[in-house]
Amino acid sequence: MQDSLPNFKADFFKALAHPIRIKILELLRYGELSVTELQERLDIDASSVSQQLSILRYKAIVESRKSGTTVYYKVRDPAVFELLDVARRIFNNQLIKSRSTLEQLEEETTQELETESRSNKNT
Repeated sequence: MQDSLPNFKADFFKALAHPIRIKILELLRYGELSVTELQERLDIDASSVSQQLSILRYKAIVESRKSGTTVYYKVRDPAVFELLDVARRIFNNQLIKSRSTLEQLEEETTQELETESRSNKNT
């Protein structure tokens, strides 16, 4: 029983752990879309879209409804978008830190080159 929540979380994150599934969720942010619409926007074949939707549906992240022969999907719980937004902020923070590190490295390299250049002029 103690492991049920960690296992649920791990399974949930595994369901999100694919770039196409993330793209699907981002496309569904503003409302439901059909498999065909998702396929066109993602520019991939229908079987790939269906496979990824199947995983999201199995984990109850998306739900479907049928209208005639068309199946529409939407995100079951809008809190998923909050999670995606937090992930984006974390990613941005990591990029900012990486950029800062690169700038420091560039500054150190410039200083070393200037020091080396002055040293060569003095010899």
